[in-house]
Amino acid sequence: MGRIKTPYAARIVRHQRLRQHLAGTAERPRLNVFRSGRYTYAQVVDDELGQTLAAASSRELAADAFAKTGAAGEVGKLIAQRAKAKGVKKVVFDRGGYQYHGRVKALAEGAREEGLEF
Repeated sequence: MGRIKTPYAARIVRHQRLRQHLAGTAERPRLNVFRSGRYTYAQVVDDELGQTLAAASSRELAADAFAKTGAAGEVGKLIAQRAKAKGVKKVVFDRGGYQYHGRVKALAEGAREEGLEF
């Protein structure tokens, strides 16, 4: 077994390993996080139906209103509001192969502030 050659490939492997244990159900959908170089994205997914119930991204926010970590916190609040509007109170947090650190942590804390439980 060879070494994984790129950071992107290593993240994909970590995410696949996480997903062996995580699955979103109708009662507890999965809150998925994706970071690009510029933006942060989140979506609440019911894996049984293969449907996205709610989505939010930092692209929706005012252009230079927040730094990336601050914008991630706002995305967390936004996704929590949208999920609660769809009747979702509890989720399973899927960090997408990223460390629970920085933008991912800020998004999670923002979602918890708005009342999403995980």
